[in-house]
Amino acid sequence: MNDLGPTSHSFISQRLRLHYVDWGNPEAPPLILQHGGRDHCRSWDWVAQRLRHDWHVIAPDLRGHGDSAWSPDGDYRLISCVYDFAQLVQTLGYDQVTIIAHSLGGHITSRYVGLYPERVARYVNIEGLGYTAEDLARQAETSHADRMRKWITERRGAAGRQPRRYATLEEAYQRMKEANSYLSDEQARHLTVHGASRNEDGSWSWKYDNYLFTAPPDELGGEEIFRLWQAITCPVLLLWGADSWASSPAEDGRMAHFANARLITYEQAGHWLHHDRLDSFIADVTAFLAA
Repeated sequence: MNDLGPTSHSFISQRLRLHYVDWGNPEAPPLILQHGGRDHCRSWDWVAQRLRHDWHVIAPDLRGHGDSAWSPDGDYRLISCVYDFAQLVQTLGYDQVTIIAHSLGGHITSRYVGLYPERVARYVNIEGLGYTAEDLARQAETSHADRMRKWITERRGAAGRQPRRYATLEEAYQRMKEANSYLSDEQARHLTVHGASRNEDGSWSWKYDNYLFTAPPDELGGEEIFRLWQAITCPVLLLWGADSWASSPAEDGRMAHFANARLITYEQAGHWLHHDRLDSFIADVTAFLAA
């Protein structure tokens, strides 16, 4: 990457100050890059560098992630995150945007695109559709009350859990390497530098809020989620890694709920396929966005 990076900005959503970076080129069409869970906006830097000359690239930090504020009451419901995304688009002032989203970011933005199909020109979703039909059926076997009791127990546990501390940034970097063996040393160091902050005692911790792990039971049922996907009118590109833990939407039935979608599966790639197969990813996304 060259030395010229993005500028940092913030906006207010539901009384939280949320952070995003802007890669310049404001006269170009807007492209929003939304990261996933336990990640941060600077994980898109390699992608942004490749796309910034043709697009006005904006990369936000989700609430409780990166340099965005933590929710005081630990509110990380999907509905709150969807509102935050809608507020970002409103703040930017664009009538229509293009979106690339990963994992949890895809789970959030796929709902936004279904709610406001006229506001999205094209949509790329990287392993970010959330629950499969099998997952939702399994959930339906337990009552909402049981799921709520489980959530309350988990919240109490989170209240007593302290962020993990690493004695040095190097130690945090090694943990990053363990989490994704496909990462190069350069990628892992970059993600660690931007994903960790220093504590008062000199140790390092990841920037995300531990309360992220205690999201309440989904506020939408499976059929309602599928109806949102069916309402999407723009072209959709679904990207999956062959070595990922996430099941393929072509095999589990989720792809059938999109009117205009195609799927590309990357060999030798895991859940973060835009890191693992950057050149192939950029070639496919560029062709899709230009079509």
